[in-house]
Amino acid sequence: MLTRLKVSNFKNLVDVDLYLGPFTCVVGPNGVGKSNLFDAIRFLSALANHTLMEAAAAVRDQDSRTAHVRDLFHRVGDHYAERMTFEAEMIVPRQAIDDLGQEAEASITFLRYSLELAYRETADSLVRGNLAIVKEELVHITHGNAPRLLLFPHSAKDWRKSAVYGKRHAPYFISTTGEGENKVIKLHQDGGSSGRPLPRSATNLPRTVLSIANAAESPTVLAARREMESWQMLQLEPSALRKPDEFSASTRLEADGRHLAATLYRLGRHDGQHVSTVEGSESESQGQAITSQQLRDLASQLELTTQNVARVYSQIANRLAELIDGVHEIKIDRDEKRELLTLHVKNEEGTFHPARALSDGTLRFLALAVLESDPQMQGVICLEEPENGIHPARIPAILQLLRDIAVDTQEPVGEDNPLRQVIVNTHSPSVFQQVPDDSVVFVKTREAIDEEGRLCKKAHFLCLSDTWRAKVSEDAARGDLLPYLNPVLPKNYIEVSKQKRVVDREDMQPKGVA
Repeated sequence: MLTRLKVSNFKNLVDVDLYLGPFTCVVGPNGVGKSNLFDAIRFLSALANHTLMEAAAAVRDQDSRTAHVRDLFHRVGDHYAERMTFEAEMIVPRQAIDDLGQEAEASITFLRYSLELAYRETADSLVRGNLAIVKEELVHITHGNAPRLLLFPHSAKDWRKSAVYGKRHAPYFISTTGEGENKVIKLHQDGGSSGRPLPRSATNLPRTVLSIANAAESPTVLAARREMESWQMLQLEPSALRKPDEFSASTRLEADGRHLAATLYRLGRHDGQHVSTVEGSESESQGQAITSQQLRDLASQLELTTQNVARVYSQIANRLAELIDGVHEIKIDRDEKRELLTLHVKNEEGTFHPARALSDGTLRFLALAVLESDPQMQGVICLEEPENGIHPARIPAILQLLRDIAVDTQEPVGEDNPLRQVIVNTHSPSVFQQVPDDSVVFVKTREAIDEEGRLCKKAHFLCLSDTWRAKVSEDAARGDLLPYLNPVLPKNYIEVSKQKRVVDREDMQPKGVA
């Protein structure tokens, strides 16, 4: 869970310091930096598992042949900032698994990760510049500081006690020392051996030190790495949502919606303690005589599994029915001959329709409902303009679903309340008017003076007054918010056309308004 993000000199994000809760709605007009905030989160996520240049490529303008790594840096005219900095405060999972399948447990779960990157010219004419690590640090945040930094409403006894766990005496998990060619980045071991820090020369490092963490040497750094890897931009593609899955497919819903059928199938089959027992009984019985008692036990376990499948599918179908009329049942068809899993939805007429015949909106709703039900889906979920393609009457329902996906900070963290966070952005008055007031972050651009005295524009993040965010953020002006409350100009404001607008019709006026 990302609880605070500080960014400077990344695109138009300069000296940004943003506190985040379980659900955040970023509101503002086009071109002010809403998407740049998501890009910063995606960039940090990519850096946890890829090289510096691969991570940069993931957030550059992929449609432009002239996209350049330098475009990530804040620019004023023809001048680019030389360095950009990031600082992320986060709550990480207690357990993590490294690339070799080894399990690890974090010594403490509330951490602060800092990274400073610089642009470096290269002698190779085929490479248009590179990124270099100036500083990288990972430190723990003490239990005593948690109340001061976790400002959103939460239960200290139930939620915070379960989420903020462990202790640490030494301050660093990753540190940077030295200058110039002597600069080294140290990975401090907190595994079973607790040996000396492992230094790596910062010169020409192709990736962050955090991205190479493993269970044996640095379990807490590994937990931070896995947390950052889980920060994703959800961009559900109808074509991906419609595809059936092979039996061997991944059972995790991808950011574009791939593996929806396999994920739902896994939730039904493995959301309980029965399946592993059944499968174990079946494998043990191969080539052996089965007693009548074993048959009865196996039949009982299979019945429990069938009941679990029905329960999970029914829960998701009921959730989908809140969003879309005519949904009565969902199922996964298992085609043994072709080894394919296909999603089907039954309408009010009793007809099952395969995913390829469902509307884009139905598939997106279904993907979000599956995501809500999946305890394995954790981390930060970013979603742009959730109102797109949604009937206006359904916007409250989709917003409620997104809020329900996020962790409940009044309850302990667990399988039924995973540490999950949702950040959406919008410029829609319909969304702004219906989200909780303390979830709103308003973005606008402001003129400022950069470090070298040049006039520039940068994104400025504001909040609504009398909310928890007002403790650390400036209030948005009423004039900035009015267009989102009264988006239609009054009839006598300007005469552009003699045609009557829908909003001007007498039968469209609120009751009691003359």
